[in-house]
Amino acid sequence: MSTVIEKIRLGTVRTGFVLGGRIAPRRTGNRAARLFATPFASSRRRAEAVQGDADMRRGELRIHGETIATYVWGDPSTQPYALLAHGWSSFGLRYLPWVARLREAGFAVVTFDQPGHGHSSGTLCTLPEFIATLHAVGAHYGNAALAVGHSLGGAAVAFAQDESWHAERLILVAPAADMKAAASRFFRFVRLGEHLSQPFFDWLLRRTGVSVEQLQVHRHLPALGQPTLIVHDLDDTDVPWGEGERYAQYCTGARLYTTQGLGHRRVLDAPEVIEAALAFVRGDEVGTRVIGSPNLALCL
Repeated sequence: MSTVIEKIRLGTVRTGFVLGGRIAPRRTGNRAARLFATPFASSRRRAEAVQGDADMRRGELRIHGETIATYVWGDPSTQPYALLAHGWSSFGLRYLPWVARLREAGFAVVTFDQPGHGHSSGTLCTLPEFIATLHAVGAHYGNAALAVGHSLGGAAVAFAQDESWHAERLILVAPAADMKAAASRFFRFVRLGEHLSQPFFDWLLRRTGVSVEQLQVHRHLPALGQPTLIVHDLDDTDVPWGEGERYAQYCTGARLYTTQGLGHRRVLDAPEVIEAALAFVRGDEVGTRVIGSPNLALCL
């Protein structure tokens, strides 16, 4: 029944955008951008259903006017810690399959819910807000030994690295590379006409102060110097494998570990992916080097 209802709602949204695009294009573009920045309600429902474990400490941080739910294992002030960043419409405890293995490897672990996700406050969120929140959480606990990001969280991890906060190693799982491409996929999904792209991107620029061109990650990747493992599945229909390959091309010294048959979500907690990640953390050679030309970005 829920699937039927979701299909009806999607059909209504698509019809509204088709009609609105003809009658009131600017208003419709604004409405579409707001929908693009609204996490699915399922993020909160799924977070409510997960209890964590006896060693987990729940907490809260006040960041940029929002209350951010945090989850901590061990002591990040005395142990090297891993910061785990979830993706769009997900939640921090999605990483529970990683926690025990990271603790066995000697790490404290920190994860959190982005604004509008899980147990955190807020209703809207965008990539710049993902980046700012992740950076603030990281800065609260100090430089990390490891940062792991999935999907939009992978992009946020890459963008958040700077002199004031960074991680010594990065693992980016199915990372989104290009917000303009992501918006185009959204346009196709909700049947939004391309003539509405300008008001759509204008709304996002007004909200964040960041243009969509600035969120093309290949413009930032050459500045990353730490060891980086990119994990991406060939059958990912949400974020194409080519976006992970782009990370591997432009991150200095990065390696690409390719899977198949896991898609966009199952790749995060697949046992073979966690094993590869831990091998990478130990310093083993995982995945392959991808050689690319810096001029490739000019064609993207």
